Amino acid sequence: MGYEVKLEIFEGPLDLLLYLIKKNEIDIYDIPIALITEQYLSHIKMMKSLNLDVAGEYLVLAATLVHIKSKMLLPAQEEDTNGQEEEADPRSELVKQLLEYQVFKEAAMQLDQRPLLERDVFKRGRTDEDQYADGGKDEVDAELSVFELIEAFYRIISTSEKTEFMEIDVEKMSLTERINEILDRLNEKKKMTFTELIGGQTSRKSILYTFLAILELMRLRMIRVYQAGSFGVIRVALFMEK
Repeated sequence: MGYEVKLEIFEGPLDLLLYLIKKNEIDIYDIPIALITEQYLSHIKMMKSLNLDVAGEYLVLAATLVHIKSKMLLPAQEEDTNGQEEEADPRSELVKQLLEYQVFKEAAMQLDQRPLLERDVFKRGRTDEDQYADGGKDEVDAELSVFELIEAFYRIISTSEKTEFMEIDVEKMSLTERINEILDRLNEKKKMTFTELIGGQTSRKSILYTFLAILELMRLRMIRVYQAGSFGVIRVALFMEK
């Protein structure tokens, strides 16, 4: 494509790795490197196809995973006559980094949840009526991570690619303008589905800009993107709205 939008990704390569480990319900001490490497590379491919600027550290970790995978495929060396211990697990250093990063990330999340001067937001409790409206009383809203959102959007854009779009490049698009448009719509309706925000747009370029605007608003903590249940409708709301 003849355009590219660079956007600061606010979750890094270790976040992606932890997301994949959680998604696959994997023991962090016994990571199946072949599976995780395949899924990690698939995510990088998704981000590139959505014109997200993939930072260098993502590629460095990708190379590290491939290297570990290749070492895991080598036959285990037998213990020599001097009783030398077997070679250390190639995954051990990566596991150590993940555990250390997880500790700092959880600590940062706890600090972020504390009240800050001029940032306190008071919101009404969630009613039964709201829960039924979102698809069921027993379902719990879960905020989506950036990687879950990328997966959801990639599915949408992959389906849309089967449709011929009319590309009009006369009007230059601005990410700032698209952000303001989304905020205006949310100020009016308070809450919208992901497909409602994208619906009605006729070009792949405009759809991508909407997605990038949503990511930027998430990074700025101006909106929240959540889902009721594993396969529920994805909804977008202003951050202060529940």
